Amino acid sequence: MLEIKNINCSITDSDLNILKGLSLKIKEGETHVIMGPNGTGKSTLAKAIMGHYKYNINKGDILIDKESILNLSVDERAKKGLFLCMQDPTVIEGVSNSEFLRTALSSKTGEKVNLYSFITDMEQSMKDVELDSSMLHRSLNMGFSGGEKKKNEILQLKVLKPKYIILDEIDSGLDVDSLRIVCDNINNYMKENKEASLLIITHYPRILEYLKPDYVHILKDGKIRKSGDISLALEVEKEGYTSINVMS
Repeated sequence: MLEIKNINCSITDSDLNILKGLSLKIKEGETHVIMGPNGTGKSTLAKAIMGHYKYNINKGDILIDKESILNLSVDERAKKGLFLCMQDPTVIEGVSNSEFLRTALSSKTGEKVNLYSFITDMEQSMKDVELDSSMLHRSLNMGFSGGEKKKNEILQLKVLKPKYIILDEIDSGLDVDSLRIVCDNINNYMKENKEASLLIITHYPRILEYLKPDYVHILKDGKIRKSGDISLALEVEKEGYTSINVMS
């Protein structure tokens, strides 16, 4: 279980908390959605969970399987099974996609990656996400379109096989076909990895037509103010946030 316990979070060198007493439990196999107006702390939550150096946890705790991860570095958290599909994936010139994936996989498993098996798996995974195989040999995300970057994030997901997956606006900038491809691969991953859990951060309910959530949470002023099922997301789409009673 991934558990966020009553955390306050601020940007480094600032006393202003962006997250204010936020709590959330995500159990094995569950899919949760975080929605909310701009500037409420949705992406801050994702970065705080991953241990981004610009964000400080001033109160509370973040636990994986009942063990605190606050003192762990980003790579140590990743080895615990955390994975963040970023809103704007990083470009790394000079490091090929295949080198990045092989190094990450070796770091996670602690073992040397068999080159033949890796290439075979990559060829199939590239077909699954509908990326040209030549992209394996290009610098990481360099010259990739927005949709290709998001598909590449899903490729990394398929390779690294994390247990706790955070999608930070994975639907942003995707056309209808690319969104379907991304979501189909996520759904297949969840079916094949029953212990995996999913946290979706989004503005738009469209992605929820593909990724069926167990819970939807409305984040406002740094705290979860209302929770429900998918009908809550549809209500937001129809009426907006201001019309929903989000009192604690």
